[in-house]
Amino acid sequence: MLHLDDLAAANLERAHAAVGGNSAELVIRDGVLRQTVIALCAGRELAEHVSPPAATLQMLRGRIRVLKRGQLTEELVAGELLSLTDSRHSVEALEDSVFLLTSVSRPSDGSNPRVA
Repeated sequence: MLHLDDLAAANLERAHAAVGGNSAELVIRDGVLRQTVIALCAGRELAEHVSPPAATLQMLRGRIRVLKRGQLTEELVAGELLSLTDSRHSVEALEDSVFLLTSVSRPSDGSNPRVA
């Protein structure tokens, strides 16, 4: 069993030690389902990218800003959940932040379910 508070703390610590100010850890891989804990230090950004066919972002700590095509979409704080399905967006940490990214990709090779 995984504990999100422990994963958040560990990834935030790694983000502070990393040159890029971020950390990501794949915690669940089950077929097309992926859950990744991502930590960003205040002022750091995940550059604009396209989300998978189905995705949600659940805030665990801190505060972030999500921009779609450069325009403010949402500011999120701990406890909030946002759908990011098939959208081009970037993520900016307004303070030290950690979130759980849940995504579902298109099926590929029928790989076996497992916990990462």
